Amino acid sequence: MEIFDYDNILLLPRKCRVESRSACDTSVPFGPRRFKLPVVPANMKTVVNEPITEMLARDGYFYVMHRFDLDSLAYARNMREKGLMVSLSVGVKPADYALVDQLAAEGVGADYLTIDIAHGHAESVQRMIAHIKQKLPEAFVIAGNVGTPEGVIDLENWGADATKVGVGPGKVCITRLKTGFGTGGWQLSALKWCSRVATKPIVADGGIRHHGDIAKSIRFGASMVMIGSLFAGHEDSPGQTVDVDGKRYKEYYGSASDFNKGEYRHVEGKRILEPVKGRLADTLREMQEDLQSSISYAGGTQLTDLKKVNYVILGGENAGEHLFM
Repeated sequence: MEIFDYDNILLLPRKCRVESRSACDTSVPFGPRRFKLPVVPANMKTVVNEPITEMLARDGYFYVMHRFDLDSLAYARNMREKGLMVSLSVGVKPADYALVDQLAAEGVGADYLTIDIAHGHAESVQRMIAHIKQKLPEAFVIAGNVGTPEGVIDLENWGADATKVGVGPGKVCITRLKTGFGTGGWQLSALKWCSRVATKPIVADGGIRHHGDIAKSIRFGASMVMIGSLFAGHEDSPGQTVDVDGKRYKEYYGSASDFNKGEYRHVEGKRILEPVKGRLADTLREMQEDLQSSISYAGGTQLTDLKKVNYVILGGENAGEHLFM
C-alpha cells in the first residue's frame, strides 16, 4: 500500500458541469439525518460548549458534545426541551454506563452516541456498544478511535453504526511520540486502508490542516470529518483567551492532556495557542464555499462525486510516475 498524508496528495480535476460553484450540494446523510456539511467540530472542551452545539444543531450541522466536567444528562434534557437533537460522548467507565441507563429510564434518549476513547479497538468498547444497543436501540452509535482495518471490522461486527478512524494525528496529540503507535503522519493513507473494508460510515478524525483536506478525506472514504484545530481559536470558542506580545490567542488542548485531565497521568496530548480568528459561523460558511469549489473541480454536483477523481502522490518514490485511481 502507498503511505501518504494530506500534504502528499493532490486530487486531479475533471470537466466542470456546473454554471456556478454555489450549485454544488455539500450536504451529507449521516445516520437518521442529513447535515449541511460532512464536518463536525472535535468533541473537546476547547472546541465545543453548550452555546456552540446549540447553534450547530439549530443550523443543520452535526455536532458531538464533549464529556468532560459536564452533566450530560442535564445537557441532553436541555437540548430536548429546545427541540434539538441530542449527540453525546461517552466513555467506558461505570459512570458512562449509568448515564446510558439514566437516558433510557427518563425517556430522554439520544440521537447519536459517540464512544470516544484513545484506543477504541478494545473489549471495553465492545461491552459498551452492547449496553447502548440494549438500553437505547434507536441511538446511532459511533465508536472509536481505531487505525486498522481489523479495528473497523470488529467495531462494525460489535454493532457500531459508524467507526471513527485516527490514532494520534491531531495537532495537539502526541500519542506517536509517547507510545510509538498511531496514524500521525499517514492519517489519509490509514483512512484509505480502513475504508476499503468498511460497510458502514467512517468518521475521519484528526490531521486536518486546510479546508481542502476535507475533500481529500471524502475521496478516501470518509462520510464525516472531525476537525479540532481549524474549529478552535474562534471568538466564540470556549478556550481561554491569552494575550501574547499584543496578539490575542485562544488555548487549545488535547483531551488526553494534563490540562484536560487535571493531573499528569497517561498524558498523550498537549496545549497550544491558536490565534483568534473571527466567528465560527464564518468559518463554516467558508468551509462550505471551499467544498463547493472542490466538488466543481471534481466535475460533480454533489459530495459523492469527490470519490470518483484520480490523484497524484507528491514526493517520494512515486512522484511523477503514476496516476492513481
